[in-house]
Amino acid sequence: MRLSFLAAFLAFGVHTSVFAVGVTVPQLVGDAEAGQTKSAACVACHGVDGNSVDPAFAKIAGQHADYTVRHLHLFKSGERENAIMTAQAGLLSDQDMSDIAAYFAMQKVRAGITDETLLARGQALYRGGAIAGVPSCMGCHGPSGRGNPAAKYPAVAGQHSSYSKAQLERFRGGMIYGKDNYANKQVMSQVAKNLTDADIDALASYLEGLHTTE
Repeated sequence: MRLSFLAAFLAFGVHTSVFAVGVTVPQLVGDAEAGQTKSAACVACHGVDGNSVDPAFAKIAGQHADYTVRHLHLFKSGERENAIMTAQAGLLSDQDMSDIAAYFAMQKVRAGITDETLLARGQALYRGGAIAGVPSCMGCHGPSGRGNPAAKYPAVAGQHSSYSKAQLERFRGGMIYGKDNYANKQVMSQVAKNLTDADIDALASYLEGLHTTE
């Protein structure tokens, strides 16, 4: 697989960003070809192309590289808690993280199927938001769930419904990832606090069947 054009696309230099309080982490140009090799340890849980089979593990295919890098740093620092990911991320250098993120960003997420009984409610919430008195999800994550890399909003389309449900429940409980100065980290906790269990079930199912090519 030839992925070297990504490096050419991204080769505009190196910048830095604050990920943890008082710690500046370099944001390096990712080499997707190198990332494919370095991703060997990731495939057992997330799949060769980032489309995990087990819904306990997130699909990371097509996820924006900056988002993936940030969360790898959060796992490594322990600011996002997961024993497996903390151990794995702890072995990665900054360049490794950027390379792996670049590789998975080039992959295409494979959507699942939305439960027909939850479709209407999920679609109304995602596209309108009015049912729960919250803004529409697509305002940040886009009509097809691709997210907005410039605004740091992640791709959400095609994600396992059980994974999305767990995340939404954590956000509703006030979870905020990281102690960094990341501007958008509080948005989801504010939005999700108004979601009912039924809303979360419907949204999670809708996201699983959402195709990025819509």
